[in-house]
Amino acid sequence: MKKIIVIGCPGSGKSTFSRALHNSTGIPLFHLDRMYWNADQTTVPHALFLERLSDALRGSEWIIDGNYASTMELRMQACDTVIFLDYPADLCLKGIAKRRGRPRSDLPWTETGEDDAFLAFIQNYRLQNRPQVMELLAKYHDKQIFIFTNRQEADAFLMRLQR
Repeated sequence: MKKIIVIGCPGSGKSTFSRALHNSTGIPLFHLDRMYWNADQTTVPHALFLERLSDALRGSEWIIDGNYASTMELRMQACDTVIFLDYPADLCLKGIAKRRGRPRSDLPWTETGEDDAFLAFIQNYRLQNRPQVMELLAKYHDKQIFIFTNRQEADAFLMRLQR
């Protein structure tokens, strides 16, 4: 477990889990949101995003936190371990609400308002996005794959690593 991607619905706690995994393993942590977004909430050019991601992927060890469907297969090809936080929408919506107004290390600004389109994306994730994730997991079945369906499973995994 040296090249790890952490994926899941927004609000599932990917960044929080990734920070805990980084703290337990010492493996360098990269947040896709930091590669993609500017502090003024504009996006970097796609070529720059891909360059930043490619730089991280060249490392001998990494944890990459985030979904970004356009690069998920690239990251699955490069990783040895996939951690999928496969949580229900209501749990993810609570995660979004909990982080609102708090500074985060994975995002270059503090979220303050609600975005109806983003909330709808979360509500529809299991029907619209999860099937593609599951197809990729089936395609890359040779990877070490962990699918957690609740926070207790993810926390237990992290506790095992600390021992």
